[in-house]
Amino acid sequence: MTKTPPIIIDTIINAPVKKVWDALTHRRQMKHWFFDIEDFIPEFGAEFEFYNDADKKDYLHKGKITDMVLEQKIGYDWKYDGIEGDSHVTIELHPDLEGKTRLKLKHSGTESFPAYDNNLSRASFEKGWDQIINHNLKNYLEQ
Repeated sequence: MTKTPPIIIDTIINAPVKKVWDALTHRRQMKHWFFDIEDFIPEFGAEFEFYNDADKKDYLHKGKITDMVLEQKIGYDWKYDGIEGDSHVTIELHPDLEGKTRLKLKHSGTESFPAYDNNLSRASFEKGWDQIINHNLKNYLEQ
């Protein structure tokens, strides 16, 4: 399997780092822009799982936090129950002098998911992360 470059979303959010960090790591805030992850605990080694849909008929996402630097970086392994493949997501935060935050998301390993499933394709992840970060998260934090 050929390793492809990671998906990268690099954006500026008009909010201070602490506010962005809280949105990334507090379950009650996450459900407003990301997913409702009932068992999410922002601790190194913590595992979590969730579905895209309330009916729990979609893919069961499984994650494990592998990196954690307070208000700077969170990383987690990302896979799906019963589906071949493993990937890794890292989100880094960098403050600027004007009270804004540069957010850089990298998602690597998406090529390890089955090629026959378009929902797990690189294009699908690119579209999904763009919507989640550049629209949902920004709208949540900048309103």
